[in-house]
Amino acid sequence: MNLLPFERADGQRPESDWPANLGGVNPTDTPAELPLATRLWFAWVCLLRVLFDARFAARTWTVRAALPAGPAPTAAPAAKPAPTATPKPPDRAPGALQLLSLLQRDGRLVDFLEQDIASFSDEEIGAAARLVHEGCRKTLHQLTTVKPVRAESEGANVTLEEGFVRSQIKLIGNVSGTPPYRGTLRHRGWRAASLHLPEVVEGHDADILAPAEVEL
Repeated sequence: MNLLPFERADGQRPESDWPANLGGVNPTDTPAELPLATRLWFAWVCLLRVLFDARFAARTWTVRAALPAGPAPTAAPAAKPAPTATPKPPDRAPGALQLLSLLQRDGRLVDFLEQDIASFSDEEIGAAARLVHEGCRKTLHQLTTVKPVRAESEGANVTLEEGFVRSQIKLIGNVSGTPPYRGTLRHRGWRAASLHLPEVVEGHDADILAPAEVEL
């Protein structure tokens, strides 16, 4: 049954028998893409021939089997590297640095703590500690008011009732059970009752605890 009257007996179709409106495509050319009108016409022709021409259907099946199943896979775009988080500078309390700078200025506290004293005699360490103690104590009393946490004398017997403020008292020794606790006061503790730091001048670098000194 021949439903395509423009097909010759040898299975070839003369160019004059091709439909006139193929979207401007010459059937002897092999364009990269076909217009929509041409694809619709070609799909209709292939449908009829596959249904009623067993040899054409077999050839079409062979060609189809040789084609890839789908479009060539495209490489997935490379994932952008996650932005590197800029490390934050360590949190610094300007007041704490200022206080440390003042203790260094008046008592050479940082110099003393950074000094390797392993080779010094006890007399030399004692003499240096006396100077550091004098300067730091003077600065402490000028800037702050400190008071003991407990009013009792060290060595006195104390009783800690239920509900005592644990941030103010550190239990040491054999700690067990629940309050009330009875023990001996080994250290009265200290609390800062006030703190008065001098005003910081504009442009001051709080990280510099002590400037370098160059003698001319």
